[in-house]
Amino acid sequence: MKAIKKSDFILSPYMQSSDLRATYQVLNTVLPYLLLWALAVKAAAVSLWLLPPILVLITLFSVRCFSLMHDCGHYSLFRSRLLNRIVGFGLGVINAIPQYPWSRGHAFHHKTNGDWERYRGPSALLSTGEFSQLSPVGQRRYELLRHPLVIFPGGFFYLAIKPRLALVLGIWGWTRNLLTCLSRNPRMGFVAAASAYKSRNWYTAAEFWDLLLNNICVVGGWIFLSHLLGFGFFWSIYSITLTGSAAVFICVFFVQHNFEGSYAHKTQGWDYLRGAIEGSSYLELPTVFKWFSADIGYHNIHHLSERIPNYHLEACHNQNRHLLTDVKTLHMADIPDCFKFILWDISAECLVSIDSYRQDTELLKNPEQVF
Repeated sequence: MKAIKKSDFILSPYMQSSDLRATYQVLNTVLPYLLLWALAVKAAAVSLWLLPPILVLITLFSVRCFSLMHDCGHYSLFRSRLLNRIVGFGLGVINAIPQYPWSRGHAFHHKTNGDWERYRGPSALLSTGEFSQLSPVGQRRYELLRHPLVIFPGGFFYLAIKPRLALVLGIWGWTRNLLTCLSRNPRMGFVAAASAYKSRNWYTAAEFWDLLLNNICVVGGWIFLSHLLGFGFFWSIYSITLTGSAAVFICVFFVQHNFEGSYAHKTQGWDYLRGAIEGSSYLELPTVFKWFSADIGYHNIHHLSERIPNYHLEACHNQNRHLLTDVKTLHMADIPDCFKFILWDISAECLVSIDSYRQDTELLKNPEQVF
């Protein structure tokens, strides 16, 4: 890849957010999502065979809700920081995910992309050395938990269960710590004892309140809709569409960073620009999927500047196309192969598959096999 600098890219004109376009995007996403739920109720009363296409559409609009929430987390969808927080929170409720804590964690990914010592991706990948230290059972478990089909149960857990579990475990830990502190030092006082606890489930008070309010809205919505639509009907539709949408955006996120030739470096010598350009792919999608994913396929541009809203990504990509000739371009047919690259080879500075790692290991043990 040619030596280029971030200043070579034309980015600033595309970093201007438009409240009008953002509002239109939110309306043309949330309103159809709600109308499709109403249509599902009506269709189910006629015939269950009418539901599958409606479920597909609900899933796709749920994916788009998540994509717009993602923009809000970068404060790029709207001009106002507060408006991004408010709308992002609402979009997070639709997908049962606390938007603010999620976006802060996602920001760390942007700051460290390609630095595999600091960030191993959502799948918590191991290096080849770490993998070699696992027992045969441990290696099989590692491989199984990163199988592509796991994104379905994993996606449901990630959205429906994990945020609820985080709140319960966090409050339980806070309560235990509070009682322990007060029993050891009664003079400490409630405020000092309460503020002394550092939770693994949230990092700031703002994250806690967002997590709490999200859980109140989500669980309250579950109870209300279960009563309104019927427990069986609501959870059948909801679990299918929530699982499907989670699987889609986890899949898209994974393949945009885990592919053959992806930039995978140690912290020392790591380069942010290379992480953005070589550590993120351009996922070329059909037009309909580009719309539902809010153009997140232009992922290298998004990593160059997360303040570029989705509705400017394509234009920015086209403007800077001459600087992106060496960027990895993926198509939908390439997606299955990306799931093979789940080990980080530190010495080779690349992601490798378990099969290739085992073949290389076997050759090192038996070099005569080369001949």
